[in-house]
Amino acid sequence: MTAVPEITEIVPDVYDITVKFADDAPWRVFLFDGETPTLVDAGFADTVDVVAAAVEELGIAPERVVVTHGDPDHVGGLAGLVERFGLETWVPDGVDVDVAVDHRFGDGDGVGPFTAVSVAGHAPGHHALVDESRGIAVLGDAVFGSDARGLPAGYFVLPTAHYSADLATADAELSNLLAYDFDVGLVYHGSSVTAGASEKLAAFVDFAGKR
Repeated sequence: MTAVPEITEIVPDVYDITVKFADDAPWRVFLFDGETPTLVDAGFADTVDVVAAAVEELGIAPERVVVTHGDPDHVGGLAGLVERFGLETWVPDGVDVDVAVDHRFGDGDGVGPFTAVSVAGHAPGHHALVDESRGIAVLGDAVFGSDARGLPAGYFVLPTAHYSADLATADAELSNLLAYDFDVGLVYHGSSVTAGASEKLAAFVDFAGKR
């Protein structure tokens, strides 16, 4: 039996689709509606039906999928979703996936409405995706929502070293995002920041630089 997806409209036409809970923590993908409806990341291999149920409930047929990085909770469902919906695929340079890739991208490249921003460190080839026209950024796992580490929600924290290939690089690469302005910062673990996101990220990076 397919799990029932939990869907939250973060801002108009941008949806958080929670595909499963593990130890009470949500695992999610994001769906952007628009001229080319786009999934950002793909969840797990066993959550393809959950994503499909969500887009059916929303009445939105995705046409494109963009990958932030290659961790299993972000690309495990990629092959299944591509087969299900015939998606155009956008994958960062250096990230291996089990489907044919239509487009590769790197730092500064345009990806549909997004600009790709390198945030390496958590995982090889990791990129955030910023849409300044909407004031929104998909931050991947470059940061977690602060409540993922037991703090009040509404801010960002770094993942721990346990979840980072190179924590020092992950910390340093956050400064690449400071050139961009966005009000909403979407994360995959913990709660997304829905107000003043770029300012809060800048304050976090500034504090880290003074340690």
